Amino acid sequence: MSTSSRRRRSPLELSSSRSSSSSSSSYASWASTTSPPSRLRPPPPSTSTSTPPSLSRTTTVSTSHVFLFLLAFRLLNALSLRTFFQPDEFFQSLEPAWQTVFGETHGAWITWEWRHHLRSSIHPLLFATVYSIADLAAHALRLSPAFRADLLIVAPKSAQAILSAIGDLYTWKLARYVYGRRSHEAWAALALTVLSPWQWFCSTRTLSNCLETTITIVALNLWPWEWSSESTPTVQPRRNTRSTTRDTGLDSTGDGAVVVRLRKCLTLAALACILRPTNILIWVGLAGVAWFQSAWRERTILCREGFCLTGSVVLDRLYYGLWTFPPLKFLYFNIAQSLAVYYGKNDWHYYATQGYPLLLTTALPFTLVGLYRTLSQFQSTTNTRHVSVQTQLAAICLLMPLVLSLISHKEVRFIYPLLPSLHVLTAPPLVDFFLPAVSRSNGAYMPRRLSLIFLLLVNITVAIYTSVYHASGTLNVLSYLRDQQQAHTTVDKSAYSPGSSQRITAGFLMPCHSTPWRSHLVDPNIHAWALSCEPPVDLTEPQKAVYVDEADQFYNDPSQFLRENMVGGLRHLPRKPSYLASSKALETNPQAYQQATPHEWPDYLIFFAQLEPTLHSLLRGSSYGECWRTWNTAWHDDSRRRGDIIVWCLDPTEQAAWRSATRKRTLEHRDRQFDRIMETLRKNAPGQRKSSPWTRWKSSLSGRSASSTWSWTWPWERRRRTWFGIQLPVWKKHSWTFQHGPGQNLQRRKLEPLIGISGLNLPFSSTLL
Repeated sequence: MSTSSRRRRSPLELSSSRSSSSSSSSYASWASTTSPPSRLRPPPPSTSTSTPPSLSRTTTVSTSHVFLFLLAFRLLNALSLRTFFQPDEFFQSLEPAWQTVFGETHGAWITWEWRHHLRSSIHPLLFATVYSIADLAAHALRLSPAFRADLLIVAPKSAQAILSAIGDLYTWKLARYVYGRRSHEAWAALALTVLSPWQWFCSTRTLSNCLETTITIVALNLWPWEWSSESTPTVQPRRNTRSTTRDTGLDSTGDGAVVVRLRKCLTLAALACILRPTNILIWVGLAGVAWFQSAWRERTILCREGFCLTGSVVLDRLYYGLWTFPPLKFLYFNIAQSLAVYYGKNDWHYYATQGYPLLLTTALPFTLVGLYRTLSQFQSTTNTRHVSVQTQLAAICLLMPLVLSLISHKEVRFIYPLLPSLHVLTAPPLVDFFLPAVSRSNGAYMPRRLSLIFLLLVNITVAIYTSVYHASGTLNVLSYLRDQQQAHTTVDKSAYSPGSSQRITAGFLMPCHSTPWRSHLVDPNIHAWALSCEPPVDLTEPQKAVYVDEADQFYNDPSQFLRENMVGGLRHLPRKPSYLASSKALETNPQAYQQATPHEWPDYLIFFAQLEPTLHSLLRGSSYGECWRTWNTAWHDDSRRRGDIIVWCLDPTEQAAWRSATRKRTLEHRDRQFDRIMETLRKNAPGQRKSSPWTRWKSSLSGRSASSTWSWTWPWERRRRTWFGIQLPVWKKHSWTFQHGPGQNLQRRKLEPLIGISGLNLPFSSTLL
């Protein structure tokens, strides 16, 4: 896909150039009937039948430059992403890929969907290829284990960044096809996708929805839109000019070019539907319109090219070792057995009240205007190509959320493939509102300029917070475990007993899938287990009604769970970590350690701060103590995931080091606070304080210099006396006192604020004041 985007123009632009080169009057008619008269729109392109070579070269260079910019932008996006969004980002792509490359004994977490063949192997195999290349590069360059781990973590994100850049490029190309190659609306659509907080937050993640979005927008560029347009002939003869052949790279005959485009489009559409079966809603809508508005010949071609699933079936046969069809099993388990409800239920209006606002953020008002204009325009004009494309994009943007609203389990990422189309529809209202404010210096447009700056700042703030800060601790804690493994591996082995294992163990007392797994633990010497949440597969309805997974069992009654599901319960806890124990640890692989029940007490116990009081009560007599803590979120919709992420360990040396580091940070913080207070006092001293214009004005009225200072005290002085051991306030009257210049009362006024400062032990007594 990336190669074709560099060398040739989008195939959709082929039909655009074909229709524009047929006659100049047809373009004028199209522009006048489909676009409202506006001074903002660019003039129509040249009516010549062939594009000048210089113009073609400029366009090609421009497209290449745009793609290179998008590629660099998304790579920066991927490398700056440090937060956790959805477990599927790791457990439905990277974990199966890890097992494919490194084997079953390396401890990858394979969820129930893969054991029951609900997922296609195409997505994991993509990242398995990436892992293989990265691992070969690490061995060839002789990288250290730490650098190798970093490379294996960064490689999948970088690959997804390339795919995301391709999706951004084709969003821009689709907008150019709809609005014109040099239109402001096309650049507005590109700006929307670049400045979208959701795109920054989600597009470079290894979710199947992200790959589905890229595939969908590329396929939409290849879709034969002219079949569903009444004003465009079915097969248009075209001149075989060098410029159009060079721009498209397709067959010179119109019929052959459409068939080639359709074949590529349906292949990509089938791939998107295999990745996410819900994607079929997009293509059913488009195919339905094309079916009813095209001739029998086009319908025959559509049916003939629609069977593109053979390659996927073969790949799944090689991956699973048996013949299977994951999309069918996906629908069976999630709809027939209603297992999707097990992962949450949402209101029927979720996509309207939460889905679209999260996808579009500040662009939502312009999107609503764009949808309204498109539907109104379709009812009031003839069905030209321009109106037809917009109308069909608007239809699928309304149809897909409407159908998905019938399913109880809803997530914003399920409608993510619609975002590029929504950006295309949002571009005209955005241009009409902001272009005059940007292109003109008229002061009347200042409110619009300020609105644009405000929206940009909101987008940037949301993007930075969600991608750098919110839920960042879940990735940081795995980096901490990797560092601890490296530290224990490089220490002097003579400090341990002969033959002791250098592995470390970790246990996650968290809701299931709260952190990534082997894709971020990397080192197979890190043995870990976590609470699971397997759904009630193949159970009867009465059994499903009483079923409680392991994570819910723990949070329902932590004390009982630890007694029944931990080796030794709460009575026999280890005193030393496994790497310091005198007896040799049982040799097991990470996979066996992860699946063992009951769970072993680990060297490192990881949990959210919400659980800290409970574990303090249950493990107060144990050797566990805090050895690390990291900030995770300021808020969370799941109360179990609120607060910091805390790590308790058994090693007293690590506990002492952490206490020392914490005490040092606390003292440094207090010192900085005290320094700021003293600096404030110094600046407010009479000799240092700068007189304000108001002070100088008052001084000039009174005939005194601004440097003169009047001081006075209240005529009431507060004292205390004790009566039966109880201190009572007594107010004693005294005369007014005025002092010119600094004196005792000035010192009192300056030191009184310090007395109320919490945590400061000042060497002053109230009697001195």
